[in-house]
Amino acid sequence: MNKKEKVQFVIDTLNEIYTEVPIPLDHKDPYTLLIAVLMSAQSTDVKVNQITPLLFERADNPYAMIKLSAEEIREIIKPVGLSPMKAKGIYGLSHILIDKYNGEVPKSFEALESLPAVGHKTASVVMSQAFGIPAFPVDTHIHRLMYRWNLTNGKNVVQTEKDAKRLFPREHWNKLHLQIIYYGRQYSPARAWNLEKDIITKTIGRKQVLDEYYKRKLK
Repeated sequence: MNKKEKVQFVIDTLNEIYTEVPIPLDHKDPYTLLIAVLMSAQSTDVKVNQITPLLFERADNPYAMIKLSAEEIREIIKPVGLSPMKAKGIYGLSHILIDKYNGEVPKSFEALESLPAVGHKTASVVMSQAFGIPAFPVDTHIHRLMYRWNLTNGKNVVQTEKDAKRLFPREHWNKLHLQIIYYGRQYSPARAWNLEKDIITKTIGRKQVLDEYYKRKLK
């Protein structure tokens, strides 16, 4: 298979397995999604979905959020980890949304990335999942799978994102990044990986990755 055929194989296989791709983080609007994504850094979606209802019960919009102190926010979100930084970010960005954007979440990468505690990946998730604007947020699953599939050199997530955007048609980005995440969790995890179940890697995987896998199996 050449690179173009591999890309088409990935798209076709994922569309077959995941016809529906629900957004993993529970939210009701762009603001609650932004907060949930910010909280998900170095945490799991499951953990975030357990904690956000407790926070959103107290404050599910920037005007309610700034009535809490950063310390109060931190107490609520403590279980997700990195809570001091995340609480400061949530409090700070809520103020900025009110002061600069009439309490609305802005629809631009530049504006989102200028908010406290919001990096490029968080901005990409919000642009893609809240506003339907094509983006390709790269998390650890996508980074791992793009390398396993020999579609990037795996140097860093910046390079992986560039390669994903170059290889996959723009109209597929928003659905595809979620499909790859679901596939990575279900069929191609970092640990306890069973290549027999991982049809994509088995078919188009990087030779070095496949060789290492079989070597480990022989031990």
